[in-house]
Amino acid sequence: MNGVDMGRAAADAAMAGLGLASAVDRAEAYARACWTVLAEPGDGVAGDLIARFGAEAALRIAHADDDDEWSAARARWRPRADRAAVRGALDAGRRTGATFLVPSDPRWPRRFDDLGVHAPHGLWVKGDPGRLIDASTVAIVGARAATPYGEVVAADLAADLAATGVAIISGAAYGIDGAAHRAALSTDGTTIAFLAGGVDRSYPRGHEGLLSRIAATGCVVSETPCGAAPTKWRFLSRNRLIAASADAVVVVEAGHRSGSLNTAAHAAQLGRALGAVPGPVTSAASAGSHRVLREFGGVCVTSAEDVREMLGAAVPPRQNAESRTDESSRLLDALSPRTGRSVEEIARRAGFSESDTRGLLGLADLDGRAARSEDGLWRSSRPSR
Repeated sequence: MNGVDMGRAAADAAMAGLGLASAVDRAEAYARACWTVLAEPGDGVAGDLIARFGAEAALRIAHADDDDEWSAARARWRPRADRAAVRGALDAGRRTGATFLVPSDPRWPRRFDDLGVHAPHGLWVKGDPGRLIDASTVAIVGARAATPYGEVVAADLAADLAATGVAIISGAAYGIDGAAHRAALSTDGTTIAFLAGGVDRSYPRGHEGLLSRIAATGCVVSETPCGAAPTKWRFLSRNRLIAASADAVVVVEAGHRSGSLNTAAHAAQLGRALGAVPGPVTSAASAGSHRVLREFGGVCVTSAEDVREMLGAAVPPRQNAESRTDESSRLLDALSPRTGRSVEEIARRAGFSESDTRGLLGLADLDGRAARSEDGLWRSSRPSR
């Protein structure tokens, strides 16, 4: 990605056909598109660099050879510094009819400001980007392996809310997510899907038709560039966008360690109204929902009316609470309490350089959140949240 500086004409050409608003500076938008290729979602160092210097100047710093405070971050960005990869993402975006949205665009959802340096550098949107700033939004999330009970409740909530103008947000997965999206569509309501891979890649493949329907009336969104594949870390990072974009988050059905609890943790940290649907105490599929009620202070949701009450009950973000979007959280999400992992594997899963990973593991070891066994492998020792 040498030669990152672009003239006005070159930037106009590079970003043509990607739906940029007239007020958006094309060179800045191109730089942000580069950042979606260069950095993993939620990279706080990249976010801090961009916040301090702007996307264009930050990109020049990222490609410099200086020995400074950014050196460690460059080690993880450098392998992706490829202009051909950026060109490929932009071309794939044009082919799929995507819009590239940046913070200076009036359609940018200001709710993402609450993520601070972990906010997305840009968003790839298939469909109507204006749907992202709908007045009221509710995220309905839950297990992929949902029970009939869970799918029925999710559908009832989504249909009732969507019919009254609330935009339904979810992650397009099988189970609860799919039930919520389909129900919103059935009432001609608005629904928005956040993906962990590029918006040009339908995932899961079995929801290709559903995602097309969502894009036709709402929108499909990702912070990863077109062509990017979903990964475990990107699913976890995607969850912070679902939480941030919603006024209220409802967990319908979730196992004890479900990824939906990650979304719930982000919602609690961001001060979003949080609720969960209770299930049978004997059902493992509802164990996570009960954790939301017990450990996260979630509202017990039994009807759409309960959710409407939640929409007026958001609280300020928690102060001095452990951030679910900082680098230590990325590290901990890459660890397992049961399976030991090497520094190299943890670095790959978290998107860090190995030297950064060793430093973060040392800190996590000191405060009791990670431990290294005699075989040299690392495990999480933090209790489940």
